[in-house]
Amino acid sequence: MELRRLRYFLAVAEELHFGRAASRLEIAQPPLSRQIAALEAEIGAQLFDRSRSQIRKTQAGEVLERHARALVDRLEAAYKETRQVGEGGVGRLRVAFVGSASHGVLPNLIKSYRSFYPKVELALSAMNNAELHSALVQREIDVAVARPSLKDDELKREPLAQEDLILAIPDSSELATRDKIVFSELGNQTFVLYPRRPRPSYADFVLSFCRKEGFEPAALELAQDYQTAISLVSVGVGISVVPESVSRTSRPGVLFRSYEGYNPGTALTIHARRDNQSAQVAQFFDVARKFRRGR
Repeated sequence: MELRRLRYFLAVAEELHFGRAASRLEIAQPPLSRQIAALEAEIGAQLFDRSRSQIRKTQAGEVLERHARALVDRLEAAYKETRQVGEGGVGRLRVAFVGSASHGVLPNLIKSYRSFYPKVELALSAMNNAELHSALVQREIDVAVARPSLKDDELKREPLAQEDLILAIPDSSELATRDKIVFSELGNQTFVLYPRRPRPSYADFVLSFCRKEGFEPAALELAQDYQTAISLVSVGVGISVVPESVSRTSRPGVLFRSYEGYNPGTALTIHARRDNQSAQVAQFFDVARKFRRGR
């Protein structure tokens, strides 16, 4: 049964007049009459009692009208929802990010996206860079926020933020009493870095500029993620080098201090697969660009 015929039938059932129904449907009356006759033949029942002065629905017509209206309404709702998903107004967007990003601009970016697209379901999760890359490749997420970026030509990217590095030190450390901390003088410290694996990683990035300042840490403690590293700092295991934005969230037992010396900074970058053409991803990138320009 063609959906078009059902729409024609409903127009006649509501108007109870072929001329008015044809005008409403913007077709001529003879084709409308032929379509209703074809529908009656297909069903095997008369749907309308026709006379010169009046058209009435038969009992069969009343039954079909009830079911046809439900079917057309459901189909129109499906079309509308599908169109909205295609346009990005509803649907689902899976965003994953490095743990340290949750202390900086990312929460405000997420709030901004939600304000523009409140009906899109956001699924948020924290991962390290290697996990972000794998999840994008496997299509387990739609957007990745990495630090500083993921190296893959198959991924499109958008810079989000650039910031300095600072030190996270135990509040019991003698470093907490210094007026200034010189990075090249930290060779006697235990460095708590992350992630433990895979390597190379952010930990190797920090170690590279330790060497640039002329030293290797006295000891190295590797944690799997930022949260674990900062917990180890809080109990006095050692010091860490972290993005400046994490200092905006206080942590018992931890002090955040700037330092003098080589500071290459660190960045946050948004990534998605180049072949992911979903409206939700495109709109997230668009909001991110506007957000970055407005900061």
